[in-house]
Amino acid sequence: MINQAIGDILPLALGIAISPIPIVAAILMLLSPKARVTSVGFLLGWVGGIVVASTLFTLLSSLLPEKDADASQPIRAVIKIVLGALLLFLALRRWRGRPKDGEDPPLPKWMQAIDTISFGGALGLGFLLSAVNPKNLILAAGAGLVIGGAGLSVGEAAVVIAVFTIIAALTVAVPVIGYLIAADRLRDPLDHLRGWLVHQNATIMAVLLAVIGVVLIGKGIAGF
Repeated sequence: MINQAIGDILPLALGIAISPIPIVAAILMLLSPKARVTSVGFLLGWVGGIVVASTLFTLLSSLLPEKDADASQPIRAVIKIVLGALLLFLALRRWRGRPKDGEDPPLPKWMQAIDTISFGGALGLGFLLSAVNPKNLILAAGAGLVIGGAGLSVGEAAVVIAVFTIIAALTVAVPVIGYLIAADRLRDPLDHLRGWLVHQNATIMAVLLAVIGVVLIGKGIAGF
């Protein structure tokens, strides 16, 4: 059961991991004067937000009714379909809002203040981007639905949440840890990666959310 749960949460974790905006935010902090302090704070907040959201939705999911006599899970199935539909809606919005050729996409205003952000501010920003962002909430809800309905023990559920968190946080953790180890060699590659992610953000997220949305809807239909 635990292996199946891990397999089911992998695409949801990747949906959080492949999120250009938090990766860009982490890179901007790594290129700022207080890189080592703010980047670590941001990473801790990012990880903390993922843990809190996935744990909360797992607890809520465990309160839902168990399988029916025919082994179907209609309530969980409906929730999965709704979550999948919401992801498709977000994917459509991202696709329609993508910048045109030659157009520079606008960055969030808060990114302009990253050079002056403190450790506490970076910690809070990381938490908000991971735990309060609508897209991440939907993905965390999907993960919680899987974990809470898998019939796992507390220890097994904790392991699955840990796997989900590690994968979801990996794309922020790797540049931060890499920079702490080899700052000089990574500065230029990180700057180029930041520029590419800014321009491709909408397209990447639109395709990713559409794929995960279809997967969730398919699993929901299979649950009847």
